[in-house]
Amino acid sequence: MPNWFTRLFAGPAAVPSERKMAGPQTLFTLSHLGTGTSLKKGFAALANEGFARNPVAYRCVRLVAESAARVPLEVADGNAVLTEHPLLGLLARPNPREDGKALLESVYAYLQIAGNAYLDAAIVDGVVKGLYGLRPDRMTVIAGRDGWPTGYAYTAGGRTARLMLDTAPIARVLHLTLFNPLDDHYGQAPLDAAQGSLETHNAATAWNRALLENAARPSGALVYNAGSGNLTEDQYQRLKGELEEGFAGALNAGRPMVLEGGLDWKAIALTPKDMDFLEAKNAAAREIALAFGVPPMLLGIPGDNTYANYAEASRALWRQTVIPLVTKVLAALNHWLSPAFDGAALVPDFDVIEALAADRKLDWERVGNAAFLSDDEKRELLGFGRADFG
Repeated sequence: MPNWFTRLFAGPAAVPSERKMAGPQTLFTLSHLGTGTSLKKGFAALANEGFARNPVAYRCVRLVAESAARVPLEVADGNAVLTEHPLLGLLARPNPREDGKALLESVYAYLQIAGNAYLDAAIVDGVVKGLYGLRPDRMTVIAGRDGWPTGYAYTAGGRTARLMLDTAPIARVLHLTLFNPLDDHYGQAPLDAAQGSLETHNAATAWNRALLENAARPSGALVYNAGSGNLTEDQYQRLKGELEEGFAGALNAGRPMVLEGGLDWKAIALTPKDMDFLEAKNAAAREIALAFGVPPMLLGIPGDNTYANYAEASRALWRQTVIPLVTKVLAALNHWLSPAFDGAALVPDFDVIEALAADRKLDWERVGNAAFLSDDEKRELLGFGRADFG
């Protein structure tokens, strides 16, 4: 905890012990003001301060990743939409360690935290036999003479493996990124954009904890006004040591203080304006949620009434965040895997998502009431094939 007993003018090295200072002596707290700027941090620091230590960022990442990973997938092969296909079998069991949902959830989570996600294909005799997720902080782009990636260096356990992209039938590594205007190869994560608000929220949490450890109020000032003179250096150091030992910390909160002659305790209180840091913490939480595209109502953050109810906020999460993210990732997977599966492509089935049931109902009513459309045309507009009654 901070040192609540800092001397007013100077320490012993600057003020000789035989010198007496005129007027009252006060023990009080000084807090250093920060610069107000944030240094750009790497993946490990952001993951530790954000996902690992900040509940708002943690919940945002989990909410987006888990929602996106549970979207059912089908395969479009020609004009047919199939629920059984070798491509679906590969994604159902991509490797012996995890299932397809866990693999995709890690991909979506890494995109939110690092802005990058990597998949490594296990290719045996020209056939894709498995898919493995790789940690973004262990991957480095190997650029060719023209600046485009020719492979990736993966470092783990003190060893570096070169994963080149000249394999067949597909490149060995898929690198998914979120748009970054300042980098040719690596993406920018929502967590990176929310770094300032993340630091504000963490600092407010730390301040709250320190405040609670000191009886939920700031320290005060100990004023010496004895008529016989001021405290000597030995008296000052003894008093300072007794205060730190007997009254600092949560275990000593509320302990009565016995003052000697000439000492007077002046408590310092927080005004309502000084308590604005609580609202600043909520504002920082809303900005973190904004960076991830998560409505604050879904996180229980007070002070946000943008949406009329929880169901509307849930639909907004799916329409504005989850569906675009799933569409982007599946487009990248199809571009990568389709050559190995004769052009077959993965398609999401959003019709089974309960949060979008109200939207589907409106679509069905609008198309069903279109009298100028035939039944087959209505089925095609709703994503079904033409009726085949043999």
